[in-house]
Amino acid sequence: MFRVVSSPHTHSSNLTANIMLWVILMMLPALGVQLYYFGFGVLIQIVIAIALAIAIEVGIAKLRKKTTAFYLADMSGILTALILAMSIPPYAPYWIIIIGVIAALLLAKHSYGGLGQNIFNPAMVGYALLLVSFPVQMTSWIVPIELLNEPPTFSDAISLIFSGVTSDGFSLHQLVNSVDGIAQATPLDSMKSSLAKSGFDAVMNTPIFNGLFATGWLQLNIAFLLGGLVLIYKRIIHWQIPVSMLAAFIVLSGITELVTDQAYLHFVSHLFSGAMMFGAFFIATDPVSASITPRGKLIFGALVGVLLYVIRYYGNYPDAIAFSVLLANICVPLIDHYTQPRLYGTKLDRK
Repeated sequence: MFRVVSSPHTHSSNLTANIMLWVILMMLPALGVQLYYFGFGVLIQIVIAIALAIAIEVGIAKLRKKTTAFYLADMSGILTALILAMSIPPYAPYWIIIIGVIAALLLAKHSYGGLGQNIFNPAMVGYALLLVSFPVQMTSWIVPIELLNEPPTFSDAISLIFSGVTSDGFSLHQLVNSVDGIAQATPLDSMKSSLAKSGFDAVMNTPIFNGLFATGWLQLNIAFLLGGLVLIYKRIIHWQIPVSMLAAFIVLSGITELVTDQAYLHFVSHLFSGAMMFGAFFIATDPVSASITPRGKLIFGALVGVLLYVIRYYGNYPDAIAFSVLLANICVPLIDHYTQPRLYGTKLDRK
């Protein structure tokens, strides 16, 4: 006689680990692009983040009297660390990634009981906390290294992250100071702050922009897009969330451009700037904190796209992926409640 329990039914850690491994593998092309355009800093941040994530997962397992592999086998902690490390500026101080990983795993994951119990995306909780608490460090992005007179070496990257200066004594600000018209921020930050002052044409003629697209950020978003399409093809993620998210953003931003004379970054540029494709395929699709019903996924994705539009166009955080996903996470229980599929032969009661 088998014991019957109510849903949701848990799956084996091997299946979870397989899913996490596929997501990690599909992030590697984007990691290669990030290394090529922004230097070795991201690699150092990843090493710090994953090492700390493993230490935290082992420590939690000991505290809860579980086997060491209990929290490591599903690889969710490693994936969270990887997402967070690739989200922050490559040459941010080492303590930034340490605080972010601790917040993501302890505050947003294990305080709720571990994988499957958290209501918020752990990596985005860590990122949002860092962005609100340390805005200067979190907006200190280096320009593509091909624009620099002296690109930082691997030893320079280590020195910048742990001491704030290169081995020759140059700060990050001094490294990028030679590139005219570029602030130590993402193209979205620079565009939002500069449009009102200099006008659209003047901003688009800065060295980092090539037509409608920013060098490095275009290639990075394409890499995330291709990796995401593979995940959909392999049925690791479902198409509803990324498609509805991008569609909602395109529709709203397209309407805005048609009905207003105010200067905004073209919606096509928005699609391949910042963390748009990263967010659509690798962040919003988190299987725990996102909606789980087919219709719910469409609603959840569209809600992320609407929030993304509102914050990017009218808010103070030009990228907005983290805040959009976290706000949409709050609505997931309600969305799932009202989008439950009706079982054959039953009447669905949503009271």
